[in-house]
Amino acid sequence: MTKYEKVAGIIRKRILSGEYPENTLIPNQTDFVEEFNVSRMTVNKAINMLMMEGLVYSQRGVGTYVLRNSSFKRSPTLANDYTGLTKGLKGRKIRSKVLLFNVDFPSEEIQEQLKISSHIPVYEIIRLRFVDDEPFVIEHTFMPTDLVPNLTTEIIEQSIYTYLDELGIEFAGAHRSIQADKPSELDQKYLDCAADDPVLEVEQVVYLKNSRPIEYSKSRNRYDKKRYTVLDVIQ
Repeated sequence: MTKYEKVAGIIRKRILSGEYPENTLIPNQTDFVEEFNVSRMTVNKAINMLMMEGLVYSQRGVGTYVLRNSSFKRSPTLANDYTGLTKGLKGRKIRSKVLLFNVDFPSEEIQEQLKISSHIPVYEIIRLRFVDDEPFVIEHTFMPTDLVPNLTTEIIEQSIYTYLDELGIEFAGAHRSIQADKPSELDQKYLDCAADDPVLEVEQVVYLKNSRPIEYSKSRNRYDKKRYTVLDVIQ
């Protein structure tokens, strides 16, 4: 995580907790430079990120306001963020219900997505994730067992990515595809979707620094619980 992402995360938490109330000015950039011991450019990038998420608005000569915005109800995530729900929603109450946890040999599709042969076993995991005790997303994940050893039910009930960090695994990036879909029976059952509610599906492959895929997953989000933003800041 970059410095500006860390700064944005702290300011975001203060906004969502009400420490910085709606329709009020947050501290100026000079104050943040001193508080976080970072450059003004870093703070500026952090504020731009929060603007892209619809949390604040900056007006030259006046300052940065916290917006009164109903989209607070839908958790914003950068479209290029793949670090997991627990990190992405740090400060929120996250828990998981395991719907499926198997180890099996991969199908042809999973072999292609994870770039593995048919004799390498994979974990297949389906989890219902709750945020602040409300059903939030269904995650269907495949991971090679040789890259993620000793994965247990206790770990996947918490945070898989926290466990990967503990293993010292380093990521290079991810390919992500986002599209709308009709709700499946699983969506209707666990996300409380109506038959005609749209669902936001996020399909992704996460890569290690040696270019080997470590995860292939599909996440199913209620349309009123999740939104993705794109941050385009000149480096």
